[in-house]
Amino acid sequence: MTTPPLDPALQSPTRLMLASYLSGCDTAEFQAVQEYCELTPSNLSKHATALSELGYIQIHKGYVGKRPRTWLSLTPGGHAALQSHLHALQQIAAAAAKAAADRPR
Repeated sequence: MTTPPLDPALQSPTRLMLASYLSGCDTAEFQAVQEYCELTPSNLSKHATALSELGYIQIHKGYVGKRPRTWLSLTPGGHAALQSHLHALQQIAAAAAKAAADRPR
């Protein structure tokens, strides 16, 4: 059985969690993502920038009143990459489960 390749950018647990969280919403405020992923602002910024450079997420900056805000959203390419990566992980897990079930006791 040929397993689809894992996406190197999403092999980091932090980036996988970030993309997974964003897949469930149109856009998310930076602080909400930071709290959910339990990251420092600088760590989230680093990972968000890396995924943005790959075209997986968009980073939007603006203001709410006079306060600066940052929003993150998953791009269509990011959705496709995440789905492909998750599919590969599911196939790996299924193969491992089958191998364990077929193993003589």
